[in-house]
Amino acid sequence: MKRRDSIKSILLGSVATGIAINSCAPSDPSVDLPKIPELPPYGRTEKEKLRDQEILETNFFNEHELSTIAVLCDIILPKSDKYNSASDVDVKEFVDFIARDIEVHQIPLRGGIMWLDSYSNKKYNKEFIVCTNDEQFDICNQIAYPEQTKPELKSGEAFFTRMRNLTLTGYYTSKKGIEELGYKGNTPNVWDGVPEHILRKHGFKYEEEWLAKCVNNSNRTDVAKWDDNGNLIS
Repeated sequence: MKRRDSIKSILLGSVATGIAINSCAPSDPSVDLPKIPELPPYGRTEKEKLRDQEILETNFFNEHELSTIAVLCDIILPKSDKYNSASDVDVKEFVDFIARDIEVHQIPLRGGIMWLDSYSNKKYNKEFIVCTNDEQFDICNQIAYPEQTKPELKSGEAFFTRMRNLTLTGYYTSKKGIEELGYKGNTPNVWDGVPEHILRKHGFKYEEEWLAKCVNNSNRTDVAKWDDNGNLIS
């Protein structure tokens, strides 16, 4: 199984897209994490819209940091003949928004980018975003596998893991990402009543009048109408 297909299987099997952001958050119970309000079953409330607007009017990352995030996102989810890249669905903008909205991400992400540039300068005498693709992959390969990371690179590992979680969340909660997963959500099925042999076993049967009114799949999207006495009209 290819890497991208493995990711899709994991996401569909565990519904990881809904928890990846929280999985990045610190486990220290003393950290005051933002509380997620209970949302209504429709749209966005006016308060939520104002909150979104406030976030969009703020800035956190500088251009260098955003460029580094974009490169990392595309290393994690690159473009291919079959799939879109992270940049194709604006994952960089998603990470930027999340960092502004959930402040616990800010120091780890900014500090991680500083670590990445420091390590890149030490190894290749230049910042990460101006390294060649091979050099960038060489650095990422050293911090992308937790079981294989050298002790002195653990800070880089933590940063890359956070970036990977945010990238996957951003990609697979986008319209194109959801389409790629093939996730359809809750869709209505067709029910034509209790099977006849089960009805016979228990001594029941449907009345033809009710079958015509209630078990007709050609009009199953119609809304039933009742009279004032509670009798079904149509």
